[in-house]
Amino acid sequence: MEQQCGLITGDMEPVPLKNISVNLCINDFVAGVSATLNYENEEEVPVEAIFVFPMDEDSAVYSFEALVDGKKIVAELQEKMQAQRNYEDALSQGHQAYLLEEDDYSRDVFSCNIGNLLPGAKVGVTLRYVQELPLDTDGALRYVLPAILNPRYQLSEQSANSSLNMKTPIVPLEALPYTLSMVATITSQHGIERVHSNCSLGPIQYLADGKTSAQVSLAEGHKFDRDVELLIYYSEVHSPSVAVEMGMQDMKPDSLMGSPSAMVSFYPDLPEVEGSRACGEFIFLMDRSGSMGSRLSHHNDSQLRIEAAKETLLLLLKSLPMGCYFNIYGFGSSYEKFFPESVKYTQETMEEAVKRVKDLKADLGGTEILTPLLNIYKGPSIPEHPLQLFVFTDGEVDDTFSVIKEVKLNSKKHRYEESFGENAILHLISLQKANGSWELDEELTEILGTSLEDIKAANPAKDQDPSVWATVLAVLWLHANGKDLKCEWELLERKAVAWLHDHADSSNPMLVQAANSFLKLSVTPDDLVF
Repeated sequence: MEQQCGLITGDMEPVPLKNISVNLCINDFVAGVSATLNYENEEEVPVEAIFVFPMDEDSAVYSFEALVDGKKIVAELQEKMQAQRNYEDALSQGHQAYLLEEDDYSRDVFSCNIGNLLPGAKVGVTLRYVQELPLDTDGALRYVLPAILNPRYQLSEQSANSSLNMKTPIVPLEALPYTLSMVATITSQHGIERVHSNCSLGPIQYLADGKTSAQVSLAEGHKFDRDVELLIYYSEVHSPSVAVEMGMQDMKPDSLMGSPSAMVSFYPDLPEVEGSRACGEFIFLMDRSGSMGSRLSHHNDSQLRIEAAKETLLLLLKSLPMGCYFNIYGFGSSYEKFFPESVKYTQETMEEAVKRVKDLKADLGGTEILTPLLNIYKGPSIPEHPLQLFVFTDGEVDDTFSVIKEVKLNSKKHRYEESFGENAILHLISLQKANGSWELDEELTEILGTSLEDIKAANPAKDQDPSVWATVLAVLWLHANGKDLKCEWELLERKAVAWLHDHADSSNPMLVQAANSFLKLSVTPDDLVF
């Protein structure tokens, strides 16, 4: 199925386009667009015409006008059903009538029933809308005028359902009897450094001192054979700015359009996330003294202290960022460490550490933590990886005064935390990979209480890595079943979400919705910090 755009008849045939002119006003990060398209009915009989206009979902139409054989008609905002009745009444009486509405099946397409066009009738359609412009990674502000307004192009089925980027040529370029004219006026307190385009432009003209206002036009004779893209580079794009626009004089002073409006633009220069992910040396000190073999309470069925501490340690191991360094000490009357020195956190080193943690026992006698602390403090630091210490103990430490003194002396070298965990959502945590993801396998399905076949069938993105779907399911399960223990798995979730950002950023909301439906939950993407 292919979708025509522009002015088309009820039989989906294009009404001949004579010319297109676009006036574009960009103020900081918002564009005001006025597009005028002129058509002529070359048929020998009247036709009912429909104007179809593709739009970005961040756009909003605020004005629509049609000029038919010199008669100007301006659209009026009405309740949807009332507008439909008024339109049908006008058509039944042989009058021209116009109905502009959002397409029921696609939020990025607007359609307008122009009504009856007599043979030879000339139609000028002017649509005005505002649009928030996206920023590219290099700081460029991007505006796109889609080529599908050109009758030489039409949307394919895929693009009609998803984006406006796929076009299919239907007539030769040299056969087009018209051209496109476009003038862009750019205003910004940031200062306009340069303007680039994928089409030929005339020279940029600066209209104010400090390069705060400029105008640029498409070169003459442009055939509109592709999307017209403008890339605007501001000199100080990260500086906050305020733009004030006075209300319209013919509107009531206290109305929306009659009152002044202010727009604040703030585009902060945030540091790259990757740098913070791979930063830190994490050392865990596990109390393996005899007292850790006692139970958490006097109840015979309560958990052993060493087992609770091991579960918390496993949770933290799973939460570490890729590229950091870590090591694990066990202390009592003597001490042992997993590695001679801190090692880089990888899938292999994590798996080795997890295996050894599961075998830890409360078998090292007393509670002498000072000696391993001194060993850690005397060791060489790893550049750009600040030291963080985590101690798991029941608190019955020997020579407490000396331990506190040593920690204070080295307080500027590290972050020190003492932890003693409770029983945690452990089976699921143990399945998490070092990079933050989960694999789609039988062990995960057992925790989720379903079958592998059902999970695969419910996956809305079967062309993606199955680990993406598995990770979304695991994170939502944590939110639904471990709210009281969120402080324990929050770091673990953060790593999982960061992995999802890298592997399925644009489809995350769709995956969350599908996972909620499958697991019968109500977790929102905002809860997951997407």
